Amino acid sequence: MPPTHVFHDVIRNRRSIRSFLPNPVPEEIICSVAKDARHTPSNSNIQPWVIHIVSGATRDALSKAMLEDDEAGRHSPDFPWGYDELFGVYKKRQKSQGAAYFQALGITREAVEERKTVVRRNLAFFGAPHACLLFMPTLYDNVRVAGDVGMYAQTFLLSLADHGLSGVPQTYLGFYADTVRKVLGIDPSLKMLFGISFGYPDLNSPASRYRMEKAPMDETVTFHR
Repeated sequence: MPPTHVFHDVIRNRRSIRSFLPNPVPEEIICSVAKDARHTPSNSNIQPWVIHIVSGATRDALSKAMLEDDEAGRHSPDFPWGYDELFGVYKKRQKSQGAAYFQALGITREAVEERKTVVRRNLAFFGAPHACLLFMPTLYDNVRVAGDVGMYAQTFLLSLADHGLSGVPQTYLGFYADTVRKVLGIDPSLKMLFGISFGYPDLNSPASRYRMEKAPMDETVTFHR
């Protein structure tokens, strides 16, 4: 059955779910989502996204490899990232999200080991049966290309929601770019930006029952008349 949801509802109700049911999504539905995402705009129509979707045994092998590299401290991000660079309202928003997530799970700030276990769930795709891994070629200053890939990801996420699925974008997966390239046989010239775990949401999980408020429009948008 084709998607019939109103765009207004899809974009406002979509949220990042961090707990999924193990049920695999039929391949025809995944293909439908990917076909929607291919219509994403890009600078000069270069369409710089290179997408790898993992499922089944390959998904399990990749999760195992990332968990092993994490345990050994082998991190290989293609792009720098650190929360220590956040400041002001950006730091406040990041802390609010983390606090709300751990509070929903009933994990205190002092429970350091429990928090580590929760963070490592990123590498098990939060139980999702599928993951979309987003790669890009190195072009120009990378910023504009990454912007195009980001637009692809948003289209992918909205299409997931329209198909009754959920997805969560994960910067954390990008910390294991070499691991992903090795397991999937991806050319080293392609750089990994992030990944999206997706599937049917487990709405009974505490990780799915909390929701973050977005900043009011007048905090982020300025009209010039």
